[in-house]
Amino acid sequence: MEERDSREEEEKLSRSEEEKIEKTIRSMTEDIEVPESLKPESVEQMLAGKRHAGKKRIRWKYAAGAAAACICLIVGIAAGYGAFYTDRQDRQSTGASVTAETEKTPQKDDRADIEGLVGAGDYDELYSYIRADSQKFKWNSENFGAIMEDSAALAAPGSDMAMKEESSGDYSDTNVREEGVGEGDIVKTDGKYLYVMSQQKINIVGIEAAGMEKTAEIIPNGEGVFSELYVEGDLLAAVYSTQCYAIAEDSAGQSGTERDGNSVSVLVYDVSDHADPRQIGTFTQSGYYNTMRIHNGYVYLISNFYAGMPAEPTDRTAYIPRVQGELVEAGDIYIPAADSGSEYTLISAFPLDNPDKETDSAAVLGNSGLCYVSEENIYVTEGIYDGSGGVTQTSIRRLSYSDGEIAAEAQTKVEGTLKDSFCIDEYEGYLRLVTTVSPVYITGGGVQPMTGTEEIQNSSAEEDTNSLYVLDENLETVGEIRDLAPDESVYSARFMGDAGYFVTFRQIDPLFSVDLSDPENPKVIGELKIPGFSEYLHPYGDGRLLGIGMAVDEEAITTDGVKLSMFDISDPTDVQEMTIYVIENTYGTDVASNYKAAFVDTEKNLFGFTAWAENKNSYYIFTFDETEGFHKVFERELSDWGETRGLYAGDRFYLICGSSVESYTLDGFEKIDDLVL
Repeated sequence: MEERDSREEEEKLSRSEEEKIEKTIRSMTEDIEVPESLKPESVEQMLAGKRHAGKKRIRWKYAAGAAAACICLIVGIAAGYGAFYTDRQDRQSTGASVTAETEKTPQKDDRADIEGLVGAGDYDELYSYIRADSQKFKWNSENFGAIMEDSAALAAPGSDMAMKEESSGDYSDTNVREEGVGEGDIVKTDGKYLYVMSQQKINIVGIEAAGMEKTAEIIPNGEGVFSELYVEGDLLAAVYSTQCYAIAEDSAGQSGTERDGNSVSVLVYDVSDHADPRQIGTFTQSGYYNTMRIHNGYVYLISNFYAGMPAEPTDRTAYIPRVQGELVEAGDIYIPAADSGSEYTLISAFPLDNPDKETDSAAVLGNSGLCYVSEENIYVTEGIYDGSGGVTQTSIRRLSYSDGEIAAEAQTKVEGTLKDSFCIDEYEGYLRLVTTVSPVYITGGGVQPMTGTEEIQNSSAEEDTNSLYVLDENLETVGEIRDLAPDESVYSARFMGDAGYFVTFRQIDPLFSVDLSDPENPKVIGELKIPGFSEYLHPYGDGRLLGIGMAVDEEAITTDGVKLSMFDISDPTDVQEMTIYVIENTYGTDVASNYKAAFVDTEKNLFGFTAWAENKNSYYIFTFDETEGFHKVFERELSDWGETRGLYAGDRFYLICGSSVESYTLDGFEKIDDLVL
């Protein structure tokens, strides 16, 4: 009798909990109109689109009734742990993204089979997507612990890690990722003036005479900070970010609607009169600054915007980014195939000489990650650590751009994650990338990275490996090499025409050379194993490759100092380390995390960077001789711990660190002048 009473009490409590869940769902959905894109006829149309060849068809079923079609995106958390975990395993077996929902998001899942990127049908669809994601995150965080860090942590703003050849005029320019595509930096020169940015102002310094002279400063009205600047002719474009975070009240007076109030602006100045710069316009969009590119007179501004979860779907400003004060059109916002993320990567274009005029905008919803920009395309990448497939993955979305117009083109997903943008490169219509594939496992604590001691679930991999992929313009894989350098990770890479070079490391430093002349059949043609590792690679004249990294004691596995290597790559099948140089008692360099910090001029046979020691930082400049090897020609201990840049104009070299500017002769590096800004 007591046992029966106990069962009845449990059933009563279960029914009570079910009624509460049903009541909550109804209250959440009674005022929500079914988005046009979720209606059966719209989904039928969508499924008629062209699908990727060779992909498995995703099974799904219509929800019963309009209300069910709407709430299917947000009720996944009601299923409970058992259903969620079972569904997670099912999704992994098919390669689908792991989510907290059961099989109830057909529209987004079927995007995986649709060629190209698909814009949202309306704002309601975006609201439903974001609401589902917020509920999923709440369930995960409360019941499974935090997921691994996302790609934004792996590739923080300003860590793109790649560069092309330096400028070849009378003054040096910022090392840029793609030749012909301009980038901002904290210091610029036009050969006659230095433009030096601090967080609150921009200083203009005249350098035509031997003695430097500050001619003007730019201090905007506002509480923001400068991030980067760019100079072209008489125009100066400065990135200015304003941080604001707010929690708004809902209609019932309850607080809780989170809002990303951050905004990033480009302030454009006419500096033809260097003593009196004049602002000619401002371009502003939502989010925090990611990066900026300038090509053929147009600025392409990229920011990241966190979508808040408003109480009402009509509160658009909480979850839709704005450009020049206007909401981005729903059709210009692309929801990826993977049902994850509530952060926009927002891309806008405008003419440099007319910053008040927006020409186009596009946004991708997902999670922030590394952005690589070629001369024709913008690639938005996102590291995926959700456990689907048992290994880390990277999603890639391609958006083309030209003369201020942006168009979404294609998307895909590959195994492994990118260390930095050195690891991804476009050449003659093909995208080449090298990734480190790491196993992940699932426990009651969530998705976790492998540490080498766990029992692996849903993963065939037991250690890190590395993969190289070649993708066509549709981001279809046409060639690949898998299982490279087991139990090692990519530390640096460099693609150079039909050849690619990348360094992996655990105890020794293998430098791999890859023949990419046949995109469908890439081949590893050389492997050089040496102690230590290179974190940064740069072409240094014909048949030479400069490596900057760390020397390593193989027995103790400790670093012995910053290591310079010059590799002979004239024969890619037989790469040789010609010579090395170790800066003792140092533990890192700025170029390992920021390519713009490198000063490299192969014609002048000079390269410079900052190396860090325990109690000091120093700036070094080296030259290279095939007979004598590396030769240090300049060393300066820095009194400021801020970012450092080295550049030249005419016959003088300028070292800028924080608020200090010093000038030296380029021949002999004798000090000429200094200036505190």
